[in-house]
Amino acid sequence: MGKIIFYEGRNFQGRSWECNGDCMDTFSHFSCCNSMRVTGGHWVAYEKPNYMGYQYILNRGEYPDYRSWMGYNNCIRSCQMFPPYRGSYRMRIYNRPDFMGHMMELMDDCPNVYERFRYRDIYSCNVMEGYWIFYEHPNYRGRQYFLRPGEYRACGEWGCFNPTVGSFRRMRTSLM
Repeated sequence: MGKIIFYEGRNFQGRSWECNGDCMDTFSHFSCCNSMRVTGGHWVAYEKPNYMGYQYILNRGEYPDYRSWMGYNNCIRSCQMFPPYRGSYRMRIYNRPDFMGHMMELMDDCPNVYERFRYRDIYSCNVMEGYWIFYEHPNYRGRQYFLRPGEYRACGEWGCFNPTVGSFRRMRTSLM
């Protein structure tokens, strides 16, 4: 069973709220989030209500301040739990919207998109198997974008405003 605990203060201080499932709007439970503890499950926390804004992938563990989850601020307004996945991984990335342009089919992690493909703009993507995380910068740094199986005809469909992807990796249970 999954559980995440949000704290208004750093280092697990202040008012707290325990969550056991998806929540579209956390505002009625706390006003800001400066630390979190994930005791079970796999989570994506969002900066805005309705699963919008910056995304933060959270695994089992303790996050004593917002920088520890690569946060840009102390604002968490929605969260989703996702099931563990132990199957195979496969996705296709395209350097143009609507699955046009150069296509690459992938089944493994990539710490540096530009070094591997000689371009860094991914405009569309088809996730056929597994959960994936796109990162804004190489070596799994910067803004995070969680992708479930499905078609993403434009980069805005996975929550970003520009198509630059610096790295990506499979969301594996062993990472959690």
